[in-house]
Amino acid sequence: MPELPEVEALALDLRGRLAGRAITKVHVAAFSALKTFDPPLSALEGTLVDDVTRHGKFLDIDASGLHVVLHLARAGWVRWREEVPALPPKASNKSPLAVRIVLDDDTGLDVTEAGTRKSLALYVVRDPADVPGIAALGPDPLTDEFTVEALAEILQREGRKQVKGVLRHQGTIAGIGNAYSDEILHAARMSPYKPANSLDDAELATLYAAVRDTIGAAVERSRGLAASELKGEKKSNLAVHGRTGKPCPVCGDTVREVSFADSSLQYCPTCQTGGKPLADRRMSKLLK
Repeated sequence: MPELPEVEALALDLRGRLAGRAITKVHVAAFSALKTFDPPLSALEGTLVDDVTRHGKFLDIDASGLHVVLHLARAGWVRWREEVPALPPKASNKSPLAVRIVLDDDTGLDVTEAGTRKSLALYVVRDPADVPGIAALGPDPLTDEFTVEALAEILQREGRKQVKGVLRHQGTIAGIGNAYSDEILHAARMSPYKPANSLDDAELATLYAAVRDTIGAAVERSRGLAASELKGEKKSNLAVHGRTGKPCPVCGDTVREVSFADSSLQYCPTCQTGGKPLADRRMSKLLK
């Protein structure tokens, strides 16, 4: 799933490609992706792209005051096309193509979604805040408003919730997903099951630094990369996420996994849980 660093890099890459260009057509091949009807897609025809920005994990293409907002969900991606086919795409459950944005010189963007679980979303709005997911976002972890005091308030407000879930909840902190929450907790040497309101001052400072450093470093590594390079860059720099059974790069212990209904987390027992493996919900309802 694209998270804050990848979406930030996508926004930067697309800004360079799209700024000042005219949108001639937007085709929706997966009708379930379009979440709005006013303004209509036709209102985008002839608009000029002024900017491409990010709100959490949402991409925002600002075109003459209208906003094309994309949420790539679990398996979505954006691909640049040097030449767009003359015929509009046909709706098909077998094709990964969800949306095609055509520009004034017949180049454009294909927005795709792999797999059968279709969650990608396209909004056309006058104000990004009209998108419910954007309106509900928590603070961005790289902005000045995300201070250690702000994090402390969030953790206390969330009570006994597990810190892993707090980090990846978009209404609490914007942009952090499953992968980077694993990476942040590994950097902080903290169990994903630790209750949010149980951190002492030293643990709070460590977690805050891990959030800023992990996300900030990923953004810097991704900056300037083309969309086609971002997935590989992310995967090659992960310490624990997606590395079940491999050695921890810090201590050499085996990276473990806990699986849930639709996701999983990875962690290092030596670095994060005092050497004790966490119970897997597939095996037991008791979380240690």
